[in-house]
Amino acid sequence: MNAPWLESLPLLADGLLITLQVTLLASLVALLLAAAAGLARLSRYAIIRGIATGYVELFRSCSLLVLLFWVYFALPFLGIELSKVTAAVLAIGLNIGAYGAEIVRSSIKAIPSGQHEAGIALNLSPNERMLRIILPQAAARMLPPFGNLLIELLKSTSLVYFITLSDLTYEAMVIRNNYYTWTPQIFGSLLIIYFILSSCVFVTFRLLERKLTAWR
Repeated sequence: MNAPWLESLPLLADGLLITLQVTLLASLVALLLAAAAGLARLSRYAIIRGIATGYVELFRSCSLLVLLFWVYFALPFLGIELSKVTAAVLAIGLNIGAYGAEIVRSSIKAIPSGQHEAGIALNLSPNERMLRIILPQAAARMLPPFGNLLIELLKSTSLVYFITLSDLTYEAMVIRNNYYTWTPQIFGSLLIIYFILSSCVFVTFRLLERKLTAWR
């Protein structure tokens, strides 16, 4: 059966590159913010805990779509104009990073107190205890929820369509407008692509989890 819309598949390839770019950059921002805010929430200083808690509660409570609109459409009125890719990376990174901060905090808190006491008995400083004892064990606990969170981040990139960034979803809509009768096939292809990308994230984190938990 002739499928003329297949001639537009290079558009999907271009959109895939944008989706991967936004996903990778936003993941980096989210992971850095999650680590910083998660550790800050465990700080002995109230002001640091307060700032970190404020960040987490604020951006967990925000709709990602509204945040994306605010960063891209509202910030220019304050004299801050960002490119579409930068706005997408910043909005998604801030939102997902807030959720990731709770994963970091809860994973560290879940380490038995005996591990802390063992570090003290070995005369290790607080930083040494965190880096050499606590974080290696907490990292293994973080991987499964972080894998799920990055899959959510990947799927969230489809929202950048609303600021007309030419990602996978945007290009699929362009193709659909040209070949309306092939809508099921076009969006079916889109579902398959997102499934493959999500599976790659899942497999990667599963392998990392096995490697980090081999000592068990």
